Amino acid sequence: MKKSEFVVKRLLEALMKRLNVKNMDETKELLLMGSKRINLNYYPICPNPELAVGVGRHSDISTLTVLLQDDTGGLYVRKMADDSWIHVPSVAGSLVINIGDALQIMSNGRYKSIEHRVTANGSKNRVSIPIFVNPRPSEVIGPFPEVIERGEKPAYRQVLYSDYVKHFFKKAHDGKDTLEFAKIG
Repeated sequence: MKKSEFVVKRLLEALMKRLNVKNMDETKELLLMGSKRINLNYYPICPNPELAVGVGRHSDISTLTVLLQDDTGGLYVRKMADDSWIHVPSVAGSLVINIGDALQIMSNGRYKSIEHRVTANGSKNRVSIPIFVNPRPSEVIGPFPEVIERGEKPAYRQVLYSDYVKHFFKKAHDGKDTLEFAKIG
């Protein structure tokens, strides 16, 4: 977890530059990455993988998710153009970086969270280790002022991050529907 901090901070600095957020001060840093959580996911062999779901389709509620996966595979991302699913091949020693809903909201939709799912496997166990980089629960998230300062209309309202998280966990995984909670209009 500690070693990931450098990578996350550099990624966020690069992403913020594209949003005209030039000053990554302590306040912005806490907003973007004030809370982190690590999961250790174990997916046992499934005798009938066609009848099971590893994890249903969803987008992460985080700012960023840093994922280390084993060589089994099973992670799929939704292609926005035609709603097909693309397998994310496992590459030894690599990390998969997902943009999360919180960053989509703060970027006013310029960065898009990625809808993904995990399929069950009939021949191998699967292990994945995601690190979820989040705002603190007490943070209010909404489009950065730097993003909308030139007259761009906000697409998302200001929401308490803990309210957004509660909304996500009180419903079934169903694509990117959680974003509707923060959308304006």
